[in-house]
Amino acid sequence: MLYCGTVCGNLLIISLVSTSKNLHAPMYFFISQLSICDILLTTDTTPSMLHILLNNGGTIPFINCMTQLYVFAVTEASECLLLTVMSYDRYVAICNPLHYSSIMTNNHCLILAALCWVIALSCLFIEILTSSMLTFCGTNVIDHLFCDLMPLREIACSGTSTFDIVKYILSFPVLLIPITIIITSYINIIVTILRFPSNISKQKAFSTCSAHLIVVTMFFFTILIVYIFPKRGQTSNSNKLVSTSKLLSLLYTVFTPFINPILYSLRNKEIKKIFAGNIQYKSIFQLLEMSEFFKNAIFFV
Repeated sequence: MLYCGTVCGNLLIISLVSTSKNLHAPMYFFISQLSICDILLTTDTTPSMLHILLNNGGTIPFINCMTQLYVFAVTEASECLLLTVMSYDRYVAICNPLHYSSIMTNNHCLILAALCWVIALSCLFIEILTSSMLTFCGTNVIDHLFCDLMPLREIACSGTSTFDIVKYILSFPVLLIPITIIITSYINIIVTILRFPSNISKQKAFSTCSAHLIVVTMFFFTILIVYIFPKRGQTSNSNKLVSTSKLLSLLYTVFTPFINPILYSLRNKEIKKIFAGNIQYKSIFQLLEMSEFFKNAIFFV
């Protein structure tokens, strides 16, 4: 149900942004790009996860595991970079509103979105190459819900020093630098908002950033705990040991993609207005069709 809701919710966001002229703005363009990431991420992991859970385990070929890992890593990295670009967009809109239209042009937005995907594809390709060079000579059982970097590292029987160095270097352009830019942007945003003379202006400015800030907090919190901070061990649930990383991985692979379109639609008046207008238009159109049908039926009788 969560998977179907994730796909339908994000497809709804993409369709509304692409078809409604009122949503042809940089912020909504980046939201639609984020929705594409969420669909790819959950489609890459959730169906295979359901198959494994329903069959109490499963087997995946090495090439399929590397493919799943690459798509998963690229979508995660792209989401990190897109959230960074969205924070920059909010920074320009609030801190430099007079030059917003000249800075965030359509071409500029396309270039920024393309850079997010190119950086993610290229950086993670290097990491996947390093992962594929690891030697696996044991039972090759991954204690995880899908192919991920850290579970693969744990079952490797060859040296992982090169893997660790590459992972550390690539964490700067994909994770640490984006976090720094987001924190810097929001510090400037908060300082600028606090200088507004009117409380209504402050409330309106904060409301435009609230959904993005909630998504950023949830996403980066789970990513940092899983990939940067040390593991906290195991917890027991129904007489089974369940890894903390498994539970956290469900947050950013299942829950976050599901909640993103809800947050952006519920806390965005423009999206709610257009969505309600489409629903109302379709309802009126269906009523007109039904009335025409009954009128023809009565005329025929």
